[in-house]
This record gives sequence, C-alpha cells and structure tokens, in this order.
Amino acid sequence: MIVVTGATGNIGRPLTRALADAGERVTAVSRRAAPVPDGVRHLAADLAEPDSLDPVLTEAKALFLLLSGDLHGPGTAPADLVRRAVSAGVRRIVLLSTQGVVTRPFGPTRIATRALEEVVRESAPEWAILRPGGFASNALWWAESVRTRRLVAAPFGDVATPILDPADIAEVAAACLLEDRHLGGAYELTGPEPISPRGQTAALAEALGVPLRFHELSRAEAGAAMARSMPVELAEDTLDILGAPSAAELRVAPGVREVLGRDARPFADWAARHVDAFR
Repeated sequence: MIVVTGATGNIGRPLTRALADAGERVTAVSRRAAPVPDGVRHLAADLAEPDSLDPVLTEAKALFLLLSGDLHGPGTAPADLVRRAVSAGVRRIVLLSTQGVVTRPFGPTRIATRALEEVVRESAPEWAILRPGGFASNALWWAESVRTRRLVAAPFGDVATPILDPADIAEVAAACLLEDRHLGGAYELTGPEPISPRGQTAALAEALGVPLRFHELSRAEAGAAMARSMPVELAEDTLDILGAPSAAELRVAPGVREVLGRDARPFADWAARHVDAFR
C-alpha cells in the first residue's frame, strides 16, 4: 500500500488518482475528511501527531510525505515521523521539499527542510526528493477578484519565473513511488519557461475569453494581504523571491524531463484546466 499525505491538496489529489489508476492500494491522508477516488481509503490524521498515522504505516510499502509549513515550527519533529514510518516497515519515502533548500538555503524553514532531507536519506532504504519552485496554482489567489472585478492584483508585474503546474509534481511523485529507476535522486522541478504575473493575467484572459485588467501592488500592499493567510516571515520571504529571484530561481530546471521524459506543462495549460475557478 502507498500512503499519500496532503492528499486533498493541489498535488495530493492528482497523485492519489494516478496511483489508484495504476492499480495500487492507496490511503489518502489529510487533516479533515474529504472525498477520494473510488477504491481509495481515507484517513483523517494530523502529521503533528505522528501516532495518528500508525493505523496505516504498518501496512505501507511507500510514503509520499508533504508537510505544511507549520510542521517545521517550534515544538514539531517531522524527523520523528520519518523514523516512525521506517520502523513500521515503510521502505520507500518520496519527500516534497523545496527549491529553496538549494537557492536560498539559510532561512529557518529551509534549514529545517534540508535537515529533513538528510533524515530521509539516512533512514529510508529507498528515497527520492522533489524540490519544486513556485506553483502555477498560486494564481488561485486572484480567483475572487477575477470573478467579481475582472482584475488581477499582484506585485512585481513584470518579473518572470518558471512556475510549475502541481499536476507535474504529482506525476513526478507517482513515477518515483512506482519506478525504481528514480530512487536516490533529488529532482529540482520548475515550469518550462519564465512567466510574469502580467503574462499569467494574459493567459487567464485567453482561457476565459474575456479581457482582464492587471494592477501592480506595492510590496507593502502585497505583504499585508499575504500576512492574512501566512506567517509574516514567510510572506516576506516569498516577496523576496517574487521580486528579486536569483539566477538559479530564473533557470528552467531539468527535473520534470529527467523523470517524465517530457517538458513541464506551461502556465496556459494550467489556466485552461482550472478556468472554472475564475468564472
């Protein structure tokens, strides 16, 4: 059996479906009850309480581990979850890390994530690590303003980075869980080309078939909005990346092609598949 944590999110949902479609027994784990594909077992569990996973770990051969940011904070011990899983008999762990452990390695969250990568390498008999950059699905932050005002408001309107479709992350994760040839790899994942918020707005407008306006927010305005849904430190860190990406963060990484043998999907593909969220 394969256990998928974060199973109701933008990565976990398509990953769970892909594994089920491949004929695997799958347990989808999330903090709250949620619909899952036919034949998939669901477990409501909190990864901050590792013993809540015990009912499924003893049956599992593989684990996809996705940790929310709060699980790297004080008083949490995600490394204990890894060791607990291995002790229960899990052989293969695919960890969702972040590109930032390479491009910006000194922030507290990235230091903790890099340490967790090392625990996975040292503890799991079989492992793979995924390091994605920015997500195309962050455009969903604009969904309400697009629906109500035909407006996208974002900072740094002309700064382009190669954002990534979460469906590609899910497909890479499925390959690493199912195929031995990807084991022992740390895969940096990005989209196929840099695209700016203004460019994303144009792609959304084309998908919707209606014109959209773009309004550039100041850094302070964007920071205030982001701080309503995430810690201030994380908001500021995100704005640093969005406003002044490093050369490494501007680079199109090879991970999707290395694992899947194809280029990553462009933002326009993501927009076309999720257009109903903006109508």
